[in-house]
Amino acid sequence: MCRVCLVASVVVVLGGWIDADRCIAAEPIGWDSVPAIFRSIQPPTFPDRDFPITEQGAVGDGRTDCRPALEGAIAACHEAGGGRVVVPEGNWLVQGPIHLKSNVNLYLAAGATVRFSTDPADYLPPVVARFEGNDMMNYSPFIYALDAENIAVTGAGTFDGQAGPQHWWSWKRSSNESNALRQMGEDNVPIENRVFGEGHELRPNFVQPYRCKNVLIEGVTFTNSPMWVITPCLCENVTVRGVTVNSHGPNNDGCDPESCRNVLIENCTFDTGDDCIAIKSGRNADGRRIGVPSENIVIRGCQMRDGHGGVVLGSEMSGGIRNVFVEDCEMDSPHLERAIRLKSNSLRGGYLENLYVRNIRVGQVADAVVRINLNYDRDRGEHYPLVQNIFIEGVTSQRSKYPFYFAGLDGMPIRNVVLENCTFRNAVKPSVIVNVDEITLRDFRLLPSDGIDHN
Repeated sequence: MCRVCLVASVVVVLGGWIDADRCIAAEPIGWDSVPAIFRSIQPPTFPDRDFPITEQGAVGDGRTDCRPALEGAIAACHEAGGGRVVVPEGNWLVQGPIHLKSNVNLYLAAGATVRFSTDPADYLPPVVARFEGNDMMNYSPFIYALDAENIAVTGAGTFDGQAGPQHWWSWKRSSNESNALRQMGEDNVPIENRVFGEGHELRPNFVQPYRCKNVLIEGVTFTNSPMWVITPCLCENVTVRGVTVNSHGPNNDGCDPESCRNVLIENCTFDTGDDCIAIKSGRNADGRRIGVPSENIVIRGCQMRDGHGGVVLGSEMSGGIRNVFVEDCEMDSPHLERAIRLKSNSLRGGYLENLYVRNIRVGQVADAVVRINLNYDRDRGEHYPLVQNIFIEGVTSQRSKYPFYFAGLDGMPIRNVVLENCTFRNAVKPSVIVNVDEITLRDFRLLPSDGIDHN
């Protein structure tokens, strides 16, 4: 018997109670439900009309502010009933955010680079946005849409946020600001009265469609983001395809769908300073009050390099996360900490359930291949999260600290975890299993570096 099996053999089945915010546990739904989810995820289509920004006076010299030309082209495209706003090859400076409107596809041609200005004042007035799971009025995200339908950002060019140690990233130290926002959420302060922006240091996201429907982000590259990069919030029918995120600043998550339904993330590359993909649904009282889960999410064919986690659920998940499917991905870097990660605590509440993972190839990770930690961060409260129905199949790993690390809560164990047909090589330490109710290992292999099973 391998070391992992020895650890698993001493697991005690624990009783527990379910968070009062979560009354009914969902049943596992299985991979057979994915075709129906795909039918609900249809990229938007646009009329065959182009609106080049050069016709609005844009100059691609890297010095001239092209924001007025972009605004003019977007307005003309929207008023005409839709089409493509075309940014051709060149270097384009934008002093402030790009706000999309319904039926507009912002198309960035190959060889085009859009660089955003670094003056925070350019991103005022404040707009409705979400910062780390709490809604607020803040600096505008660099690419933003509110209550729009049929919007896209496509092409083969690059969006450069120009964030760095001197611009935006130093604001990470502003913990008093984020604590003030979270207290507003606890106190149920109306969003219109949670005004930050000027005089405050809460960083905007790079791309945030907010309360939008039918969203496509395809082909483009994002780099040097202030914080989270692609963050659809309260959206439905979202496709993120063939995107590259190469951004190593603090909290530079690659793609964070938050309180979104019917999402496809496929064939993307993530090389990030934080989680590559992190699924979220609001933080603490705000997330519970709004109560919109992230659900029906398919992730496939992606590559994860540096980051805190490859595919992550949480920790801002108070509105719940369910029905997540991950397949055919590659995760490999000495600076990638975990491949699959679920993180929460007893202040969050909500639920993480029905996670299906299969055919994942892991080269090396610095920590555990699969990690579920319900003691994440220092926050503690009385809203115990429900975590259940986790199915891991066909995962191979070449090097890690642990094969898996599962830490539930006293009185609220992790429920129903199945690992099947998995092979872990060169694990430095045995797996850890604490407060887990019902774990099943089938065809599980732990191999040393010579590849021979010595169990």
